[in-house]
Amino acid sequence: MHQAGQESSKAHMPSPVQQRQFELRFPSLFRDGYALVFPCDADGRVDVDALSEPAKANYLFARAMIGREFAWPVVRRH
Repeated sequence: MHQAGQESSKAHMPSPVQQRQFELRFPSLFRDGYALVFPCDADGRVDVDALSEPAKANYLFARAMIGREFAWPVVRRH
């Protein structure tokens, strides 16, 4: 059963081509023009496993700090 769940989650992962077309931006609430940006699909899904360790840490930090350091993320065409 555990493997089926893993396969199911992989089916929804954005392809590398889709990820290059869109970006998920977490704008700073306090620093004008500053944002953390990550590749994503058109729906804003980020393939966390494909991120480098520093990028993964930044992504998780940005998500945890929505409303404190960063605004709600927006999806933009890259």
